[in-house]
Amino acid sequence: MEARMKSRANPDVITAVQHLNKAIHAGGVDPLVLELVHLRASQINGCSPCVFAGVASAKKHGETDERLHNVVTWRETPFFTEGERAALALTEAATRIQDGAPGVTDEIWDAAAAHFDEQQLSAIILDIALTNFFNRINRTIQEQAGKTW
Repeated sequence: MEARMKSRANPDVITAVQHLNKAIHAGGVDPLVLELVHLRASQINGCSPCVFAGVASAKKHGETDERLHNVVTWRETPFFTEGERAALALTEAATRIQDGAPGVTDEIWDAAAAHFDEQQLSAIILDIALTNFFNRINRTIQEQAGKTW
């Protein structure tokens, strides 16, 4: 498979994304939680460049191979804290929006709100949305894993 577009992104878009990333990381959420959120949404959407970049970034933040290999099966493993599990559940529910899907239920929201304050929840939700944004662009243009942005 070959990428459908070769040109660089619009500089105004890059600036806007940088501002969004700054806001996400200013939200007081542990960077490893944000890495897990990014990786799980990208796995769900089958975005190979975002999975690749997410794993590389998580490792730079000190994440272990054991946990990275088990993000996809986080419910069945003992490797994640209750807060991380709540963030991953929120990520899945917000990412898997489809006809008839329940989306973010009160139970999922309440679990996340038990571990994160409103500023942190806002950062996590923005991270989920931005990841889904990039996942959809990369899937549309068939961007390849292994490139650096």
